[in-house]
Amino acid sequence: MSELTLAQSYTLVALNAQRSMEMTTAKKVALRCISAAVILEICLEQGLTQNDVHIRINKDQFEQSQHTVYRGLTIKSVARKPGIASDDLRSWLKKASRLSRRAMIQLERVMADSLQEIGLLEDIPHVLGCDLYFESAGVRVKQYRSDMGEYARIVESTRAEILEEGPLTDETICILWLLRESGCMREVFSLHELGRVNERLNALYATVPLIRQLFDIRISHGIELTIKRFLHLKREVTKTPIGRLVNFALPFIERSQAVFIETETLITNPTQRLHFVIDRLVANGNVVTVLQEGTIPSVRIDNLDYDVVTHAIYGRFPIYGVRLLPKSLV
Repeated sequence: MSELTLAQSYTLVALNAQRSMEMTTAKKVALRCISAAVILEICLEQGLTQNDVHIRINKDQFEQSQHTVYRGLTIKSVARKPGIASDDLRSWLKKASRLSRRAMIQLERVMADSLQEIGLLEDIPHVLGCDLYFESAGVRVKQYRSDMGEYARIVESTRAEILEEGPLTDETICILWLLRESGCMREVFSLHELGRVNERLNALYATVPLIRQLFDIRISHGIELTIKRFLHLKREVTKTPIGRLVNFALPFIERSQAVFIETETLITNPTQRLHFVIDRLVANGNVVTVLQEGTIPSVRIDNLDYDVVTHAIYGRFPIYGVRLLPKSLV
């Protein structure tokens, strides 16, 4: 794809918009897959080809790949675990996905530092910092933001390879597997496109050894992935009119998905309302691009898309404002 390694490319996708100051469930899932990405990266550098009948790891060469800090950290964490086979890819990936909390924190710090050093990752105020409840409570929330150009390039090149005819590179196959294991497929592909992805992978399954062996391996942790999917399901539900009402009525359920920005007064003009929101987000340190204007505008905040809808909270006195709702692919 580029001069970035596989682990660095996947980390830019996996850590984007993740909270940087807390170990959330979604970030745990991402870090376990980043650890697996490091193992796959070393495998690819050792000349993995699609002619292999069985994918094996040369343990001696593998352990010699510790010249990079994040590789050394991952190999040290994985190799010391008992019961690992010397050359079994499945065993290495499963061990890589079972990092301790301490190892995950270390891996996050090392990967984030390496990307921040080359200017591809930032630690910025989270969009939740604009939310009325967080702002009024003085709660500081920060998030990672991947370089917007590099993030788009990685996602679009992956989409182009799998959605169009032609051979797949080993790196794209690994990225697709990592997206599946981290539950991020729906963040990259629409439901319609997922059918095409499944169709192409099934067609190549018998002839491409890497697909056949890699996609038979599952490293996802059931409880963590279930919680992440539950949060994703709630986000999907809030896209419906009734779901939006439920989410508005119970905002404490999903504070990370729907952000309420107070406008102080009722702004009836949608253009003025949109500009107010943009100014508020920019002041918070976010990069905002208008995707669509109109009654319900759409904006891209950093690397994620949102619908901007009018909303008011009614108590003793009404509080007017706008609600930012995540806008996923349809």
